[in-house]
Amino acid sequence: MREVFREAVRELGKGEPVVVATVVRTKGSTPQKPGAKLLVRSDGSGIGTLGGGCVEGDIWFAARELMKRGGVAEHRDYELNEDLAAEEGLICGGTMYFLIDPVYEAGDYLPYAASIDNAYGGGPAAALVSMIKAADGDTTPTGAKLFVREDGSTDGTLGSSKLDGDAVEKALELMALGNNEYVTTKDGAEYFVEAFTTPPQLVLIGGGHVSNAIAPLAETLGFRVFVTDDRKEFANADRFPNAAGLVIAPPEDALPQLPINANTYIVVATRGHRYDNAALEAAARTPARYVGLMGSKRKAILIFEDLIRSGLPMERIRQIRSPIGLDIRARTPEEIALSIMSEVLMFRLGGAGKPMKLEDWRLDRIRDKVLAEEPVGVAD
Repeated sequence: MREVFREAVRELGKGEPVVVATVVRTKGSTPQKPGAKLLVRSDGSGIGTLGGGCVEGDIWFAARELMKRGGVAEHRDYELNEDLAAEEGLICGGTMYFLIDPVYEAGDYLPYAASIDNAYGGGPAAALVSMIKAADGDTTPTGAKLFVREDGSTDGTLGSSKLDGDAVEKALELMALGNNEYVTTKDGAEYFVEAFTTPPQLVLIGGGHVSNAIAPLAETLGFRVFVTDDRKEFANADRFPNAAGLVIAPPEDALPQLPINANTYIVVATRGHRYDNAALEAAARTPARYVGLMGSKRKAILIFEDLIRSGLPMERIRQIRSPIGLDIRARTPEEIALSIMSEVLMFRLGGAGKPMKLEDWRLDRIRDKVLAEEPVGVAD
């Protein structure tokens, strides 16, 4: 969504109003998930997407009409029923909830948008909290904003210090991975928290065949890729043309040169046990949330023994993923790369790594339902 905030900075900087429409919540199957955005300019053009089709078209129209009449922020839902889904060629049957948020003057929103754009580019993480529905008896309007910085400082308010404090706590929790969450409080208030940080970063320690297969796959998935190897013939622009950074040095010297944060994933795949040992210890002592070692269980056991002897806390050792990857019986470098990136994504997105096929009991229920239907009569 970086392009939406960049465009907001441009338009507001020119004194032009914008409307920012955001998917804040979904139920069921929908073409976009929470956090998707569409910015509508004063001339009616836009940037971003809410999923396309008539859903986006209707929200786009509503945003333009809101801007024309100088209206205030609105929260509305859109049900994707079977008829609508069929018209759009979608297999959807859910409900999407939107915040349609007009910004008529630069005000506070311009520095918020600029800070968010900076967070995407490697600056301090940030979060934007939007009021969706105030608690009963509270007059805080829909669209009220609380901006939260990485150090916990804030601008704006959701209407009360208690609500602000809870929202700040949630925002700081979400900042590490740049996630979002819709929150409903006990007293009925509802707000949407969006956290923003750098894109996910993948550090490949070792520039061999598997890393060479991982890099383009990770780049396609939106990761900034960094490669380290102490051999320049393995860490160079010919082998990794799109890498965000290449460091030719031993791991313990290379890692301090990289912008490693909580949204960083490290894969150790060096050329031998001695190098893996040093690399894994160096990686485990960084703030990276994910550290994985490629190799056999025997190698993992031997290296974990050394990590324990080195004094690395057991809590951190338990977090290390080794052997790395999901069990798909991978053999070639490309298959191993797919196995590793599947696990990285599972870890990042919170998946279970299980097959998603329909269970046998569901198929039996479908069969019983079909068999119980009355047969269609045959015309004479």
